[in-house]
Amino acid sequence: MKAIKKILLISAMSLGVTWPLISSAQAMMDHGTSSMSGAAMMTDGEVRKVDQAAGKVTIKHGDIKHLDMPGMTMVFTAKDKSVLNNVKPGDKIKFMAVTEGGKFFVSDIQPEK
Repeated sequence: MKAIKKILLISAMSLGVTWPLISSAQAMMDHGTSSMSGAAMMTDGEVRKVDQAAGKVTIKHGDIKHLDMPGMTMVFTAKDKSVLNNVKPGDKIKFMAVTEGGKFFVSDIQPEK
């Protein structure tokens, strides 16, 4: 019985020492995530197709670094259909891509200068 008490005591003490470390690591990871989202940047692209009614846009784009995505052509759903009002196929753009629930969205589109 004494051996079990010692094991429990040592385990509790060990957890008491490591718990603050785990919390600190989590806080650092959360901070790193917020820094990464803050580091999200606009990506160069070219509009290939716009479906205003469906709120979708096909964009040929370069690497989307903050999403770790290589360049390709893909269809994005607009977070707000109004971002599609001033774009047409062939337009060179800069856009912001985001992901929510495993789906990719475009949240901002700016004409390239």
